[in-house]
Amino acid sequence: MSFELLRVKEIATGEPIRSPKDVSKFVSENMEEEALVDRECFWILHLNARNQVIEKELTAIGCVNACLVRPADVMRKAVINGTVAVIAVHNHPSGNAEPSQEDHQLTERLKNSCEILGIQLLDSVVIAAGGKVKSIMR
Repeated sequence: MSFELLRVKEIATGEPIRSPKDVSKFVSENMEEEALVDRECFWILHLNARNQVIEKELTAIGCVNACLVRPADVMRKAVINGTVAVIAVHNHPSGNAEPSQEDHQLTERLKNSCEILGIQLLDSVVIAAGGKVKSIMR
């Protein structure tokens, strides 16, 4: 009798992300180009048990001032990767990193979805040109 185990993605890079300061530093250093995109896009950073990034996934592409994000699309890859925690990141092409009411609502939906699956939502941030990073959860 033989069986196969699901291989969990485990190609970790960089230092562990343990605090809001770490989130801001990682995003500022690794997502400069993403902040300049001309339409709203939504990424998920997948983290392992040591809080190291194992994947940066583009989950949605929208228009200049909106992006439709389904929590199911976010959670699918997290489950496949064996992700322990996620960080949600999206850009504001306007250059204003202040979260909108819709950003807060989406973050709450993602937080609830993560909780059901036992995956931690470490942070949800908005990025904009000039290295601006603003957390929606703090």
